[in-house]
Amino acid sequence: MSEWPAGIAAKTDDNVKGATPIHLIPAQNADAMIEELAPSAARIAAQAGFRGELGQVLPTGAGVLIGAGGGDDPFALGAGAAALGEGHYVLKTQLPGEAAYLAALSWAFGAYRFTTYRGGAPVPTLLLGKEIDTDRLIREAEAASLVRDMVNTPAEEMGPEEIEAEVRKVADAYGADVEVTTGQALVDGFPLVNAVGRAATRGPRLIDLHWGPKNAPKLTIVGKGVCFDSGGLNIKGGAGMSLMKKDMGGAANALGLARMIMAAKLNIRLRLIIPAVENAISGNAFRPGDVFRSRQGMTVEISNTDAEGRLILADGLALAAEEKPDHIISLATLTGAARVALGPDLPPIYSTRDSFAERVALRSHEIADPVWPMPLWRRYDEFLKSQIADVNHASASSFAGSITAALFLNRFVPTEIPYTHLDIFAWVPAARPGHPQGGAAMGIRALFDVVSESVT
Repeated sequence: MSEWPAGIAAKTDDNVKGATPIHLIPAQNADAMIEELAPSAARIAAQAGFRGELGQVLPTGAGVLIGAGGGDDPFALGAGAAALGEGHYVLKTQLPGEAAYLAALSWAFGAYRFTTYRGGAPVPTLLLGKEIDTDRLIREAEAASLVRDMVNTPAEEMGPEEIEAEVRKVADAYGADVEVTTGQALVDGFPLVNAVGRAATRGPRLIDLHWGPKNAPKLTIVGKGVCFDSGGLNIKGGAGMSLMKKDMGGAANALGLARMIMAAKLNIRLRLIIPAVENAISGNAFRPGDVFRSRQGMTVEISNTDAEGRLILADGLALAAEEKPDHIISLATLTGAARVALGPDLPPIYSTRDSFAERVALRSHEIADPVWPMPLWRRYDEFLKSQIADVNHASASSFAGSITAALFLNRFVPTEIPYTHLDIFAWVPAARPGHPQGGAAMGIRALFDVVSESVT
């Protein structure tokens, strides 16, 4: 077992004695519950306007009151980790199995602080009993922190080379092998990755990690590693560019998922592929109207240089398919259309195996890591027609942008190989319990659970 994540520790006879009790208070009967705890707490709550609303945190002489709202958010407890000061705390509200685990996880998530450039607020510590699966909690909390740290780091210090360094750190920790393709080998072997990244002063690369028994079921994860997306010659405006340090969120989430698999020692032959580039502008930037022959051999017409992520993923997926794995999963901050359809919290999941997407979606809602199944609607393939190449990489239509992007990616995976794609946002726009503002892990806990069930 790794070290405990920030904000979490085991109960001992010594530390639990002086710990401050925490009470989760639902809005429905907040007044009665608080009165039952202590009349003094009820008076303080009334004066402070505490009504058990989600996100409310109120210290009283009878302990800390944390609002559970309507009771349907299993991460309500995480508000305390963000708001309280240093000290030991113990949850007094009794919760059943998975709810108790998710409450503890929400605290670990809420205790996250990004402190690279300035100090963070003190971290309160929740004391956990033996009923919590601490190996699982540590695995999930550490993966989420890795994702958040990578996504929160500005592009100046999270370029292609730094993504490679992060992959190598994880590989070293778990005994994985890493190969990196750069330079002329990248030009020759991964034409689309090179085309997108060639204008940047920081060279593009293809990062390829292998781990696990060679005779185990093969799972390949492909993550979009666009370290910064200016839009290329189809340059973004200021508002569109402001969050583009997070455009490598797919790579970060892919690495987080790979880390969880390795930490759990699943019986999987794991491969992680990350094409890492910066989409910059210079005299040799790729252009709208250009045509490139992909690694797979398909010719691709460029309609918009601001739709670069699917290009680098296409070469990554082609490489993944060459090994004929049992399943390929891609993660990418791919389209604004996905956010228009489902908002920032709910990534769409596409799969050539409906049963897999349904299992992930079901599990995602059980563990508060939501995804939503979307269709690979084949009629929209016609939106990708080109007059001069095998395919146009982005539709000229304003309709179904997330679906057409997924359809484009699917062309690079043979039909006999199961393929699943998540179009994630990788960002929390406004803090809420258990979800600090900033970089976010999305869908990877649900994916891990379903994958682990498949091999155990």
